[in-house]
Amino acid sequence: MIPPTTPPSLPEGAPLTGLLVVDLSRALAGPHAGQMLGDLGARVTKVESPGTGDDTRSWGPPFVTGNDGENYSTYFLSCNRNKESIALDLKSDDGRAVLTDLIARADILVENFRTGVMDRLGFSTTALAELNPRLIQLSITGFGHDGPEGGRAGYDQIVQGEAGLMSITGPGPDDPQRVGTPIADLLGGIHGVVGVLAALHERATTGRGRVVRASLLSSLIGVHAFQGTRVTVADQTPEAQGNHHPSIAPYGLFRCRDSQVQISVANDRLWQAFCSEFGLDPRTPGLESNPDRVANRQATIAFVEQAFASVDAAELLARLSAAGIPAGKVRNLTEVYEWDQVRSQGLIVDVEHSALGEISLPGPVLRFFDVDADGEQERARTSHDAPPMLDEHGAAIREWLQTEVVR
Repeated sequence: MIPPTTPPSLPEGAPLTGLLVVDLSRALAGPHAGQMLGDLGARVTKVESPGTGDDTRSWGPPFVTGNDGENYSTYFLSCNRNKESIALDLKSDDGRAVLTDLIARADILVENFRTGVMDRLGFSTTALAELNPRLIQLSITGFGHDGPEGGRAGYDQIVQGEAGLMSITGPGPDDPQRVGTPIADLLGGIHGVVGVLAALHERATTGRGRVVRASLLSSLIGVHAFQGTRVTVADQTPEAQGNHHPSIAPYGLFRCRDSQVQISVANDRLWQAFCSEFGLDPRTPGLESNPDRVANRQATIAFVEQAFASVDAAELLARLSAAGIPAGKVRNLTEVYEWDQVRSQGLIVDVEHSALGEISLPGPVLRFFDVDADGEQERARTSHDAPPMLDEHGAAIREWLQTEVVR
């Protein structure tokens, strides 16, 4: 057993430095929200069940073996950086007392329990507001906290199906596919953070917190975008159609001599440039305008792939770039994390884990800069803390609570 350590150091200059987040969530939507808040500089205290901790600590393989002989889930490592961990039995007097002390000092609470669980634990929204009127409460559920199915458990793939995303993903309408990442969970966390930031802005004026509610269902429906208005305005029911855009052509994945490339020809100027580069007639009947090309999609695909048939991908991408045509290849994830552009954007961070040593993790998406007469200076976090061991900071947090005065 590795002895408890002190809480992670907090970054200077990050936007949320000085705020305390109590993260009661588990699995992915809530932990992703907590991780984002930690990336932005907040101190995030993750409250876990004794003995087992967050469900994702056991989700695998893959697992990685630490210097203590224990196996650590890469799933857990993906959504819990920049946090400290304390194990509390919330059904015990001691666990509830410590949580109460944390909440009294907190700025933000994150939870993704099923509706009613917080009430049964004695921490209803009303009780929390009485305990800490400045507290911003973020609650993420599967299908919403109320309504005819408000108490329903929500898991990512189930919600992807229920929210219609799988019906428009995949090669065709008879083969629905889930998105390759838990996109409902991730968007639920992201939307939750947006709500928290809005509530923090409001609190600066009112001095009071607010309850923020997000759900996996609302988060997916909220990104239906033009597919949603095809239903609500045009009275169409969209269907999956593989790797080609439903409203723009040519836009998608196309075969060339040795592999495949992706292109986006999103307006007539690009169509003219594309045809000029490959010696094609932009006035070919049925392909003159974008509506024509969308209506004649298969003919458009054949038209493009005939031009690409004798050209390898590397040469093709160079020619498309020179002609100003947006294009790219399809990388596997190993290639992505080896790409120098990814490293240059801070999208890989190196951290020191208590049992695994130095590991690399996918990094935060946002960067912040100060601007003055001398130019720009980046002011985001420059160092990050590894996802914590279960109860790694429990003793230090309890000690801190003895000395930290409630604001």
